[in-house]
Order: sequence, then C-alpha cells, then structure tokens
Amino acid sequence: MARNELRPVIKLRSTAGTGYTYVTRKNRRNDPDRLTLRKYDPVVARHVDFREER
Repeated sequence: MARNELRPVIKLRSTAGTGYTYVTRKNRRNDPDRLTLRKYDPVVARHVDFREER
C-alpha cells in the first residue's frame, strides 16, 4: 500500500458545534472505523469529543 492509503490525513471536528477542527493522521489497519478523540476546544474552553469527518 502507498503511504497515503495506509495513514490518511483526517479532520477531527468538534461535537460542540463550534466548527473547530484538528488535523491528524490515522492508521487504517488499527482504526478502520471513524475515530473519536476527546480534545480541547478553545472556542468553548473545555474538552469535548472530536469525531472524524470524511
């Protein structure tokens, strides 16, 4: 597999509805489903869930 196919660049969008995003890479073999991470959203000034956006 090519590099971009195995570890694609994904956007993580805030579930708080602020529109804030993080950009990261993920391993498709280890995480084939949509990724959800708890990260800091500076717009609401607290930690919220960020879901993978395709």
